[in-house]
Amino acid sequence: MPTPRLSKSKIISGLQCPKRLYLETHHPELAEEDTGTEARFATGHAVGEIARQLRPGGHLVEHIKNLRAALKSTSDLLQSKRSALLYEAAFEHSGVLIRADILRQRAGALHLTEVKSSTTIKDYHLHDAAIQAWVVSGAGHKLGSIKIACIDSDFVYPGNNDYDGLLGYTDVTEEIQPLLKDIPKSVMELRKWLTGKTIPDIDMGAQCNTPFTCPFQSFCGIDLPEYPVTLLPRGGKVVDALLAEGYQDLKKVPKDKLRNETHLRVWRATRKGKPEIKPVPAELIRNKPYPRYYLDFETIQFAVPIWASTRPYEQLPFQWSCHIENKAGDITHREFLDISGDLPVRAFTESLIDAVGTKGPIFVYSAFESRVIRDLANRLPEHAKALMAINGRLVDLLPITREHYYHPEMMGSWSIKSVLPTIAPELDYSSLGEVQDGGMAQMAFLEIIAAVTTNIRKTNLRKALLNYCRQDTQSLLKLAEFLKKQ
Repeated sequence: MPTPRLSKSKIISGLQCPKRLYLETHHPELAEEDTGTEARFATGHAVGEIARQLRPGGHLVEHIKNLRAALKSTSDLLQSKRSALLYEAAFEHSGVLIRADILRQRAGALHLTEVKSSTTIKDYHLHDAAIQAWVVSGAGHKLGSIKIACIDSDFVYPGNNDYDGLLGYTDVTEEIQPLLKDIPKSVMELRKWLTGKTIPDIDMGAQCNTPFTCPFQSFCGIDLPEYPVTLLPRGGKVVDALLAEGYQDLKKVPKDKLRNETHLRVWRATRKGKPEIKPVPAELIRNKPYPRYYLDFETIQFAVPIWASTRPYEQLPFQWSCHIENKAGDITHREFLDISGDLPVRAFTESLIDAVGTKGPIFVYSAFESRVIRDLANRLPEHAKALMAINGRLVDLLPITREHYYHPEMMGSWSIKSVLPTIAPELDYSSLGEVQDGGMAQMAFLEIIAAVTTNIRKTNLRKALLNYCRQDTQSLLKLAEFLKKQ
């Protein structure tokens, strides 16, 4: 097997788990990417574009796929000094290839800036920067400094494509020095893993989701028991201890190994193979007055804001669905979806206030809607009183469900999409087609407001979004009916 070339991203994958690196390199077809992968790539691209816009006048090194051409182009530009500023400059050292987001050549040294779409510097960002520095220095260049640029969450977009202040820059030159000495050893070890003839034998554990969710978990978990100990919610050290003692199957874990009451409930239901249900106090649901509202929001957030007066990663609601139940048991439905492409929050707010009136409980699932409403009250002070009155009527079904119900098929999760199949299997999200979860809803909304999207496509996406959000509140209605009977 030829000596494999490593990239910065592959080294980061290998540091997370050598098995992940091996599978990415030799069996990429086994990966199962989640619906957010495309969105994360798009976000990274958008932030990179803005970073270059804020450091104008540079030369973009093309040849994304032709690495040799990118290396030669970078070398030629640096030697000719035709440009003191390069974007996506390519370097190679000891078989490790990297692309530098922004590189400035000044006073005989190279100064690097790595651009991140997060709002804070993570530990793996420092490893990332250290790999960049090691390669550039190893390729024979004097490294002046290395910075990490992150999103400033306090930035408020003034409009007119003015993003000055969106990024904050932190010099990490000194901070990465202790990491540099370990890179050659890591590269050597990862290369050994890659050149092995078999897939590394590494058990699943905390590394499967830290710092990234690994897309090979289905493959790695194929031989695990039906109910592995890893399904224990917020298992952390408990799960690590069980695995260290050789326990893989939750059904085989002795009772005295668990202390947390939630873990014990999950364990009992799993062992018995049937749900565990505690009576729900009447005041939580049954005794609530009418009309009753079942409410769900869909929101969008941008690392690079597109609407004036908004902040990076601000949750901006664009859609709501509401089922309304009267005392006689009659159900009506109202909904809102803004596909104009303008900032939707005012129209969203005013339509919501009109729909839910001033009386009656409003059932939601999780604290998400409450946070969004509070943010809207801050943004729209003229509607703050009405919004906070709505906020005071919210009844969160998540903690009620978590406290009173668990089914083995929920696999340690109380997400609505884990609970629903156990109480209302007829509401199958996989049958909805193009929009089946929140991530898909965000991608659909981005496409629907894009100028290039055809009217026919907009119509189809609108229908998919409305169907998805409507099912969310239909699910809340079913859940409330189920809980009030217990």
